[in-house]
Amino acid sequence: MSKRVNSSNFFIHILLGAIAVLCILPIVFVVSISFSDEQDVLKNGYAAFPRVFSLEAYRMMLKSPGQILHSYLVTTFVSVVGSVIGLTLSSMVAYVITRKDFKASRFITLAVFFPLLFQAGLVPFYIYVVKFLKLKDTLTILIIPYLVIPWLVLLLKGYMSKIPKSIIESGWLDGAGEVSIFFRIVAPMTKSGLATVGLFYFLNYWNDWWLSLLFISDKAKIPLQLLLQRILSNAEFMRSTLFQSVGVDIDLTKLPGDTARMATALLVAGPILFAFPFIQRFLVRGITVGSIKG
Repeated sequence: MSKRVNSSNFFIHILLGAIAVLCILPIVFVVSISFSDEQDVLKNGYAAFPRVFSLEAYRMMLKSPGQILHSYLVTTFVSVVGSVIGLTLSSMVAYVITRKDFKASRFITLAVFFPLLFQAGLVPFYIYVVKFLKLKDTLTILIIPYLVIPWLVLLLKGYMSKIPKSIIESGWLDGAGEVSIFFRIVAPMTKSGLATVGLFYFLNYWNDWWLSLLFISDKAKIPLQLLLQRILSNAEFMRSTLFQSVGVDIDLTKLPGDTARMATALLVAGPILFAFPFIQRFLVRGITVGSIKG
Protein backbone atom coordinates (compact mmCIF):
# COMPACT_ATOMS: atom_id res chain seq x y z
CA MET A 1 0.00 0.00 0.00
CA SER A 2 2.80 2.39 0.89
CA LYS A 3 4.54 1.68 -2.45
CA ARG A 4 1.37 2.64 -4.34
CA VAL A 5 1.09 5.84 -2.33
CA ASN A 6 4.74 6.69 -2.99
CA SER A 7 4.42 5.99 -6.70
CA SER A 8 1.26 8.09 -6.97
CA ASN A 9 2.95 10.94 -5.12
CA PHE A 10 5.91 10.65 -7.47
CA PHE A 11 3.73 11.01 -10.58
CA ILE A 12 1.83 13.89 -8.98
CA HIS A 13 5.12 15.69 -8.28
CA ILE A 14 6.24 15.07 -11.87
CA LEU A 15 2.97 16.46 -13.21
CA LEU A 16 3.07 19.53 -10.99
CA GLY A 17 6.72 20.09 -11.91
CA ALA A 18 5.87 19.97 -15.61
CA ILE A 19 3.03 22.46 -15.09
CA ALA A 20 5.39 24.75 -13.15
CA VAL A 21 7.91 24.63 -16.02
CA LEU A 22 5.17 25.52 -18.52
CA CYS A 23 4.20 28.49 -16.34
CA ILE A 24 7.80 29.70 -16.09
CA LEU A 25 8.59 29.38 -19.82
CA PRO A 26 6.65 32.52 -20.87
CA ILE A 27 8.60 34.59 -18.33
CA VAL A 28 11.87 33.14 -19.65
CA PHE A 29 10.93 34.07 -23.21
CA VAL A 30 9.93 37.60 -22.17
CA VAL A 31 13.29 38.16 -20.46
CA SER A 32 15.19 36.63 -23.37
CA ILE A 33 13.43 38.65 -26.06
CA SER A 34 13.86 41.90 -24.14
CA PHE A 35 17.64 41.39 -24.19
CA SER A 36 17.74 40.27 -27.83
CA ASP A 37 18.56 42.15 -31.02
CA GLU A 38 15.43 43.27 -32.89
CA GLN A 39 16.68 42.20 -36.31
CA ASP A 40 17.65 38.76 -35.02
CA VAL A 41 14.19 38.31 -33.50
CA LEU A 42 12.50 39.31 -36.76
CA LYS A 43 14.74 37.01 -38.78
CA ASN A 44 15.03 33.92 -36.58
CA GLY A 45 12.07 34.19 -34.20
CA TYR A 46 11.91 33.86 -30.43
CA ALA A 47 14.36 31.86 -28.34
CA ALA A 48 14.72 30.92 -24.68
CA PHE A 49 18.18 32.54 -24.65
CA PRO A 50 19.29 35.63 -26.61
CA ARG A 51 21.17 34.66 -29.76
CA VAL A 52 22.38 38.24 -30.22
CA PHE A 53 22.52 40.12 -26.92
CA SER A 54 21.33 43.75 -27.09
CA LEU A 55 20.25 46.46 -24.65
CA GLU A 56 18.72 48.66 -27.33
CA ALA A 57 15.16 48.09 -26.11
CA TYR A 58 16.06 49.23 -22.60
CA ARG A 59 18.02 52.19 -23.95
CA MET A 60 14.91 53.33 -25.80
CA MET A 61 12.57 52.76 -22.85
CA LEU A 62 14.97 54.40 -20.37
CA LYS A 63 15.95 57.30 -22.59
CA SER A 64 14.48 59.68 -19.99
CA PRO A 65 15.31 57.97 -16.67
CA GLY A 66 14.14 60.97 -14.65
CA GLN A 67 10.64 60.80 -16.15
CA ILE A 68 10.55 57.02 -15.73
CA LEU A 69 11.50 57.30 -12.06
CA HIS A 70 8.92 60.04 -11.47
CA SER A 71 6.22 57.94 -13.16
CA TYR A 72 7.24 55.00 -10.97
CA LEU A 73 6.70 57.18 -7.90
CA VAL A 74 3.31 58.34 -9.17
CA THR A 75 2.18 54.78 -9.86
CA THR A 76 3.48 53.58 -6.50
CA PHE A 77 1.69 56.38 -4.65
CA VAL A 78 -1.61 55.73 -6.44
CA SER A 79 -1.31 51.96 -5.96
CA VAL A 80 -0.46 52.11 -2.26
CA VAL A 81 -2.99 54.78 -1.29
CA GLY A 82 -5.74 53.31 -3.47
CA SER A 83 -5.11 49.78 -2.17
CA VAL A 84 -5.21 50.83 1.49
CA ILE A 85 -8.38 52.90 1.14
CA GLY A 86 -10.06 50.42 -1.20
CA LEU A 87 -9.25 47.46 1.04
CA THR A 88 -10.59 49.30 4.09
CA LEU A 89 -13.84 50.29 2.38
CA SER A 90 -14.39 46.93 0.71
CA SER A 91 -13.80 44.98 3.92
CA MET A 92 -16.20 47.23 5.81
CA VAL A 93 -18.88 46.84 3.13
CA ALA A 94 -18.33 43.07 3.07
CA TYR A 95 -18.73 42.91 6.85
CA VAL A 96 -21.93 44.96 6.74
CA ILE A 97 -23.62 42.79 4.11
CA THR A 98 -22.75 39.62 6.05
CA ARG A 99 -24.69 40.92 9.05
CA LYS A 100 -28.20 39.60 8.49
CA ASP A 101 -29.45 41.51 11.52
CA PHE A 102 -28.66 44.83 9.79
CA LYS A 103 -31.79 45.98 7.97
CA ALA A 104 -30.01 48.01 5.30
CA SER A 105 -27.65 45.19 4.28
CA ARG A 106 -29.77 44.27 1.23
CA PHE A 107 -29.90 47.85 0.05
CA ILE A 108 -26.12 48.22 0.39
CA THR A 109 -25.61 44.95 -1.47
CA LEU A 110 -27.78 46.23 -4.32
CA ALA A 111 -25.93 49.56 -4.37
CA VAL A 112 -22.57 47.79 -4.64
CA PHE A 113 -23.50 45.30 -7.34
CA PHE A 114 -25.87 47.43 -9.40
CA PRO A 115 -23.02 48.97 -11.47
CA LEU A 116 -22.09 45.46 -12.65
CA LEU A 117 -25.40 45.28 -14.49
CA PHE A 118 -25.94 48.88 -15.60
CA GLN A 119 -23.40 51.56 -16.48
CA ALA A 120 -23.93 55.12 -17.67
CA GLY A 121 -21.26 54.95 -20.38
CA LEU A 122 -17.97 56.65 -21.11
CA VAL A 123 -19.24 60.06 -22.25
CA PRO A 124 -21.42 60.79 -19.17
CA PHE A 125 -18.61 59.51 -16.95
CA TYR A 126 -16.09 61.85 -18.58
CA ILE A 127 -18.41 64.86 -18.40
CA TYR A 128 -19.24 64.15 -14.76
CA VAL A 129 -15.58 63.91 -13.77
CA VAL A 130 -14.37 66.93 -15.75
CA LYS A 131 -17.28 69.36 -15.55
CA PHE A 132 -18.84 68.59 -12.17
CA LEU A 133 -16.15 67.01 -10.00
CA LYS A 134 -13.28 69.06 -11.50
CA LEU A 135 -10.87 66.16 -11.07
CA LYS A 136 -9.05 66.34 -14.39
CA ASP A 137 -5.26 66.24 -13.99
CA THR A 138 -5.46 65.10 -10.38
CA LEU A 139 -4.23 61.89 -8.83
CA THR A 140 -7.57 61.59 -7.05
CA ILE A 141 -9.33 60.50 -10.24
CA LEU A 142 -6.87 57.63 -10.57
CA ILE A 143 -7.92 56.35 -7.13
CA ILE A 144 -11.65 56.96 -6.64
CA PRO A 145 -13.19 54.81 -9.47
CA TYR A 146 -11.64 51.58 -8.14
CA LEU A 147 -12.19 52.04 -4.42
CA VAL A 148 -15.04 49.51 -4.21
CA ILE A 149 -14.77 46.62 -6.68
CA PRO A 150 -17.88 44.42 -6.40
CA TRP A 151 -16.29 41.02 -7.00
CA LEU A 152 -13.62 41.71 -4.40
CA VAL A 153 -16.35 42.64 -1.93
CA LEU A 154 -18.02 39.34 -2.77
CA LEU A 155 -14.76 37.49 -2.12
CA LEU A 156 -14.41 39.13 1.30
CA LYS A 157 -18.07 38.47 2.05
CA GLY A 158 -17.55 34.76 1.50
CA TYR A 159 -14.55 34.83 3.79
CA MET A 160 -16.23 36.79 6.58
CA SER A 161 -19.38 34.68 6.42
CA LYS A 162 -17.40 31.83 7.99
CA ILE A 163 -16.83 33.77 11.21
CA PRO A 164 -19.20 32.35 13.88
CA LYS A 165 -21.75 34.83 15.13
CA SER A 166 -20.96 33.76 18.69
CA ILE A 167 -17.57 35.44 18.41
CA ILE A 168 -19.20 38.73 17.44
CA GLU A 169 -21.74 38.34 20.24
CA SER A 170 -18.89 37.86 22.71
CA GLY A 171 -17.57 41.23 21.61
CA TRP A 172 -20.95 42.78 22.36
CA LEU A 173 -20.93 41.24 25.83
CA ASP A 174 -17.52 42.79 26.47
CA GLY A 175 -18.95 46.20 25.59
CA ALA A 176 -17.23 46.58 22.20
CA GLY A 177 -18.88 48.65 19.48
CA GLU A 178 -19.22 47.65 15.84
CA VAL A 179 -16.08 49.51 14.77
CA SER A 180 -14.08 47.93 17.56
CA ILE A 181 -15.44 44.47 16.71
CA PHE A 182 -14.47 44.91 13.07
CA PHE A 183 -10.90 46.06 13.67
CA ARG A 184 -10.13 43.89 16.72
CA ILE A 185 -11.99 40.67 15.89
CA VAL A 186 -13.10 40.44 12.26
CA ALA A 187 -10.01 41.92 10.57
CA PRO A 188 -7.45 39.77 12.44
CA MET A 189 -9.49 36.63 11.68
CA THR A 190 -9.54 37.42 7.94
CA LYS A 191 -5.89 38.29 7.40
CA SER A 192 -5.50 35.85 4.50
CA GLY A 193 -8.56 37.23 2.73
CA LEU A 194 -7.49 40.82 3.32
CA ALA A 195 -4.01 40.07 1.98
CA THR A 196 -5.51 38.49 -1.14
CA VAL A 197 -7.89 41.35 -1.82
CA GLY A 198 -5.15 43.87 -1.06
CA LEU A 199 -2.95 42.24 -3.71
CA PHE A 200 -5.77 42.36 -6.24
CA TYR A 201 -6.34 46.03 -5.48
CA PHE A 202 -2.64 46.78 -5.84
CA LEU A 203 -2.44 44.95 -9.17
CA ASN A 204 -5.54 46.75 -10.43
CA TYR A 205 -4.11 50.17 -9.62
CA TRP A 206 -0.60 49.25 -10.78
CA ASN A 207 -1.70 48.00 -14.20
CA ASP A 208 -4.30 50.66 -14.92
CA TRP A 209 -3.57 53.14 -17.69
CA TRP A 210 -7.09 53.77 -18.99
CA LEU A 211 -8.06 56.41 -16.42
CA SER A 212 -4.80 58.29 -16.89
CA LEU A 213 -5.28 58.22 -20.66
CA LEU A 214 -8.68 59.85 -20.22
CA PHE A 215 -7.99 62.41 -17.51
CA ILE A 216 -4.23 63.04 -17.16
CA SER A 217 -2.39 65.42 -19.48
CA ASP A 218 0.01 66.93 -16.94
CA LYS A 219 3.47 65.37 -17.44
CA ALA A 220 4.15 65.55 -13.71
CA LYS A 221 1.20 63.23 -13.00
CA ILE A 222 1.60 60.62 -15.75
CA PRO A 223 1.78 57.09 -14.28
CA LEU A 224 4.27 54.52 -15.46
CA GLN A 225 1.90 52.49 -17.64
CA LEU A 226 0.74 55.50 -19.67
CA LEU A 227 4.31 56.74 -20.12
CA LEU A 228 5.53 53.39 -21.43
CA GLN A 229 2.46 53.08 -23.65
CA ARG A 230 3.25 56.45 -25.22
CA ILE A 231 6.87 55.43 -25.79
CA LEU A 232 5.73 52.28 -27.55
CA SER A 233 3.18 54.22 -29.61
CA ASN A 234 5.87 56.67 -30.75
CA ALA A 235 8.16 53.79 -31.71
CA GLU A 236 5.36 52.11 -33.66
CA PHE A 237 4.66 55.35 -35.50
CA MET A 238 8.31 55.71 -36.46
CA ARG A 239 8.25 52.16 -37.81
CA SER A 240 5.04 52.75 -39.76
CA THR A 241 4.79 53.25 -43.52
CA LEU A 242 3.51 56.81 -43.02
CA PHE A 243 6.68 57.86 -41.22
CA GLN A 244 8.96 56.04 -43.65
CA SER A 245 7.34 57.85 -46.59
CA VAL A 246 8.63 61.16 -45.22
CA GLY A 247 12.14 60.12 -46.22
CA VAL A 248 13.90 60.34 -42.86
CA ASP A 249 17.47 59.06 -43.05
CA ILE A 250 17.12 56.49 -40.23
CA ASP A 251 17.45 52.71 -40.33
CA LEU A 252 14.01 51.98 -38.97
CA THR A 253 14.60 48.23 -38.92
CA LYS A 254 16.92 48.72 -35.96
CA LEU A 255 14.24 50.39 -33.87
CA PRO A 256 13.03 48.02 -31.14
CA GLY A 257 9.55 46.62 -31.68
CA ASP A 258 8.89 43.23 -30.11
CA THR A 259 11.94 43.62 -27.89
CA ALA A 260 10.61 46.95 -26.62
CA ARG A 261 7.25 45.38 -25.78
CA MET A 262 8.95 42.70 -23.72
CA ALA A 263 11.16 45.27 -22.00
CA THR A 264 8.02 47.24 -21.16
CA ALA A 265 6.42 44.12 -19.66
CA LEU A 266 9.44 43.60 -17.42
CA LEU A 267 9.61 47.23 -16.35
CA VAL A 268 5.93 47.19 -15.39
CA ALA A 269 5.77 43.72 -13.83
CA GLY A 270 9.19 43.69 -12.17
CA PRO A 271 8.14 45.01 -8.73
CA ILE A 272 5.11 42.70 -8.67
CA LEU A 273 7.25 39.66 -9.49
CA PHE A 274 9.55 40.45 -6.57
CA ALA A 275 6.67 41.04 -4.13
CA PHE A 276 4.57 38.03 -5.15
CA PRO A 277 6.60 35.27 -3.40
CA PHE A 278 6.17 37.00 -0.04
CA ILE A 279 2.37 37.02 -0.21
CA GLN A 280 1.78 33.86 -2.23
CA ARG A 281 0.67 31.79 0.78
CA PHE A 282 -1.93 34.42 1.71
CA LEU A 283 -3.14 34.57 -1.90
CA VAL A 284 -3.76 30.82 -2.26
CA ARG A 285 -5.44 30.46 1.12
CA GLY A 286 -7.52 33.63 0.69
CA ILE A 287 -8.93 32.58 -2.69
CA THR A 288 -9.76 29.00 -1.69
CA VAL A 289 -11.39 29.90 1.61
CA GLY A 290 -13.17 33.01 0.34
CA SER A 291 -14.71 31.16 -2.60
CA ILE A 292 -16.27 28.39 -0.48
CA LYS A 293 -19.21 30.42 0.72
CA GLY A 294 -20.51 33.48 -1.16
